[in-house]
This record gives sequence, C-alpha cells and structure tokens, in this order.
Amino acid sequence: PSCLHFYLLPPTRSPQSSFSFMSWSTSDRSSSIQEEEGTRSLQASVDTRSLLRELQDEKVADLLHFMVLKYRLKEPFTKAEMLKVVSKKYKNQFSVIFKKASKCLEVISGIDVKEVDPKIHSYVLVNSLDLTHDEMVSDDQSMPKNGLLVIILGVIFIEGNCAPEENIWDFLNMLGVYAGRKHFILGEPRKLITRDWVQENYLEYRKVPNSDPPRYEFLWGPRAYAETSKLKVLEFLTHPYP
Repeated sequence: PSCLHFYLLPPTRSPQSSFSFMSWSTSDRSSSIQEEEGTRSLQASVDTRSLLRELQDEKVADLLHFMVLKYRLKEPFTKAEMLKVVSKKYKNQFSVIFKKASKCLEVISGIDVKEVDPKIHSYVLVNSLDLTHDEMVSDDQSMPKNGLLVIILGVIFIEGNCAPEENIWDFLNMLGVYAGRKHFILGEPRKLITRDWVQENYLEYRKVPNSDPPRYEFLWGPRAYAETSKLKVLEFLTHPYP
C-alpha cells in the first residue's frame, strides 16, 4: 500500500551463520543437525513475522481508505468506528496502525488528524499546509495532494534547487508512488507531476541542455516561491515519524 515503506518493521537481526569455512568432522554432525533444525525454526519465525507485518500493513491501508472517505464526506469519526474498520482482533495493535495511517495521510496529502473530543475519542481531518492548489481544484470527490508536492519541492531543494527527474522518481518509489500506476489519492502520478503542477506553476519541468538521449529536471515554479518557503518545506520534511 502507498507510503507504507516508511513503516515496515525493522528487519529481524541476522542470526549467526550456521555454516563454517572450517573443516567439518564426523563429531560435528550431531551439532550440524541441531543447527539445521534451528535454522528451519528460525525461518518459520521469520515467515510468521513477515505474514503478521503484511496483515498489519493491510489494516493500515483499510484505515487510510476510511479516513479518505471521511475527509470527502467532511465527517468526524471516532476510535470505535476505526476499530470496526481494522477489526477488534487488532485492538492491541491499534495505536501503531493509527499512527501509520495518520502519518501516511500527512505525507501524501498534507492532512493532520486532530482529536476534537477526548472523551469519545472523536477526530477530524485538517489541511495543514498553506499552498492554495487544493483550494482551487477541490470538490467533494478530490483529496488534497499538497503533502506530495511539498515532498517534491523538498527533494528539489536538497538536490541544489534543481533535481533530475530520475532522482524524483527514485524517491517517490520509496513512498509507493510510481509513474503509470494509478494511485487512489493522487490519480496518475506522472500526469499530476509533469503536467498539472507544471501548468499551475508550482513546478518547472525542463529538458537538460545538450542531453542525448534527452533527460529532464525539476525546479521550483514561481507559484511555489510565492506560497511557501524553503524553511517551511524543511520543517515538513523533518517532522518526526511515529
């Protein structure tokens, strides 16, 4: 699911190898059998962790889709409703799932999840960025995309105010965003990035001079300079993940 690359559980520590480059004598065979059994047991444990992680990621995606629906309907929602979405079987993992979904929504859309009633754990979604792009194109079925725009502006800034197109896509791929693969919030990312935001003057997309085969690069557009600043972009990028 989109954005979950940020939140995959850390890999299991690599066990000490069961193999040795030292000579293997007959007296070592019993210990080798134990090692093989231990390796199989470890692999089963790793497979179980991988399955649990995949199941948790699926629940994050389910909750994210629920939040998107609530944003479009302009409705608040409660913890009880979210627990129904992820299933009460995951009650003990809910805080982790909730944090991951919230951060994903912030990264892609620039939306914060705000608790408005601590007694019943009621929440609303609030657009946290100053860019006016989403105000211009907003309708009942659209979702803000400012979070991704700010990320791209940040990559351009970090690259020295001019980022090769391949570097932009390498970074977006780590977020689960791929050219040509429709995204349930972003639509078709290449169209959004190389056409829509360019036409709206948030990005400049130009051919690298004398490149053969042709290569392209991104710069900040005039509207990005007018509506935000490098400091604000850096603050968004360095906001700690849960």
